[in-house]
Amino acid sequence: MSDPTEANGTAGAEAAGTAGGGTDGRHVRVVLVDDHRMFRTGVQAEIGRTEQTGVEVVGEAADVDQAVTVITAVRPEVVLLDVHLPGGGGVEVLRRCAALTADTERPVRFLALSVSDAAEDVIGVIRGGARGYVTKTITGADLIDSIFRVQEGDAVFSPRLAGFVLDAFASTDAPPVDEDLDRLTQREREVLRLIARGYAYKEIAKQLFISVKTVESHVSAVLRKLQLSNRHELTRWATARRLV
Repeated sequence: MSDPTEANGTAGAEAAGTAGGGTDGRHVRVVLVDDHRMFRTGVQAEIGRTEQTGVEVVGEAADVDQAVTVITAVRPEVVLLDVHLPGGGGVEVLRRCAALTADTERPVRFLALSVSDAAEDVIGVIRGGARGYVTKTITGADLIDSIFRVQEGDAVFSPRLAGFVLDAFASTDAPPVDEDLDRLTQREREVLRLIARGYAYKEIAKQLFISVKTVESHVSAVLRKLQLSNRHELTRWATARRLV
């Protein structure tokens, strides 16, 4: 977890009126919101070489409260937003920043960047006001392109995720509530999906930037809450609900 003050607030404020830089003279100011410092560092190293990419990272945050404070202070053009955050998740950030999103003169636009490709996560943040949703398997070049497209007002999705949104908004019926699934935390759901897809504990730990012990703890909690005995039963349970 990060220190309480993650924003490069002063630099961001000074950069607010800066023009130029980057490829084809394009320039976009971005805030990174993710609760894993290592991941934020990697993203900044990949996209934040402003002279080459045109992307200027003006702030970072690791939870909902930090995110709202940083975004309000530096007013970036685009926020890269993780879906699962301490303090209420990406949807809560979107709710508390709704006025900035709706600003017609200087809108702050949100692009979800998450390890999750679950339909409920995609639909939740899009309903909350995000302009797009890409997964963390995206390449640096594609992420930069997605950021600029969102800045320009386009909607951007990783392959196949757009179908979730089209299906959700085409239907007038509210999705059914799964009481069993609702017992699980967001992190437990992530671990559940990866286990059901056949990932080993070490692979899950690497994907989610957590320790193997933490993965084991989450798996035990999932099995207990769902009253299942082993990962084979867990896989069948997840497959039956089309969570894999």
